[in-house]
Order: sequence, then C-alpha cells, then structure tokens
Amino acid sequence: MYAEARSAKGVQMRPIRLNRLTTAQLQELDQTYRTTRDARVRTRAQMVLLCAEQGRTVPEVATIVRQNEETVRRWLERYQAEGVNGLTDAPRSGAPPKVTPNYRETLLQLARRRPRGLGLPFSLWTASRLADHLAEATGIRLSPASIYRFLRAGGVHLSRPQHTITSPDPEYTVKKRRLKRPAMA
Repeated sequence: MYAEARSAKGVQMRPIRLNRLTTAQLQELDQTYRTTRDARVRTRAQMVLLCAEQGRTVPEVATIVRQNEETVRRWLERYQAEGVNGLTDAPRSGAPPKVTPNYRETLLQLARRRPRGLGLPFSLWTASRLADHLAEATGIRLSPASIYRFLRAGGVHLSRPQHTITSPDPEYTVKKRRLKRPAMA
C-alpha cells in the first residue's frame, strides 16, 4: 500500500510504501495505542494505524495528527525498520540524572524519621531542611520543589508545623482566656 506524498508547495515527494501488516502487528500497534502513557508514542502508533488500516495517505494522516508530512513519513519509515519499539524516542544526550534510586530511598527513609532522633534541633521536616540535610550527607543539592516531587512519588507527605503563640508575661494565659470568652450583650 502506498502513502502518497506531496510537499506543502505541491511538489511531488517520494511515496512511502507501507508493507502489509499482519494481524499480530496490527494488534500490537492497537495495544500500544491504547495502553501507552506517552502521548508522542500514541500519536506515532496512530499514524501507522491510519495508513495500515484505513489506507490514508501521508498528507491525510499529517492533517489528522497535526504533524508535518515529513514527520509522518519519518515515523512510518522507522516503524518499518524497527517495529513498535521504533516508535519510542531514542535516548538523548545530556548529563545523567543527579538523583539515583539509592538517593530516593535515602530521602524517603530520612523523611520517615523524626529529626530530633537524628540529633537535629527541630521537630518536623520541611522540604528545605531535607534538601539541606541531604546536601550535607550526599553532596547533591536539590530544590525544595524537587524534594516534594520525590516525596509525593514515594507516598510521603510532610506535616505542616503548628505554630503557637506564647508570651513571657506571667498573666498571659489568664488574658488569653479572657479574650476567648464571648462578650456578654
């Protein structure tokens, strides 16, 4: 089956021949389309399914999935060469992640312990305190937002500190009770 190809300027581009897919290949594509959490993989599986099942042309598929025709053509070729596994993104270059599984486990174990039990001068953890403590212990500094994200992923939620107001005035508790009583009308 051929997928017709024309550029945006109307110039004839090379047609793509999508090999006939077996029932097993179509089921695998359909399963990927329905179950993947990656929206880009889902769109790529949809591109192949539209060409294979419905016989749509590259320009038609490009319009449906709101992608460039060359993009559709590239993913069809990659599917032909690598199958369903070819629809995922290739590894990208860049720095390795700072946070290792060991670091995450250390963070979760630390968050589940009381700071006073570790000899620290406070009773509750905050994301900033956890970030500071872990930076000293591991040399890896994360933002409080990242700490919260990893805690949430691990099912841990930090308690908010309860602040109480006190006064050095010896009659403070008597005065406080007087303020809490409702005024008589």
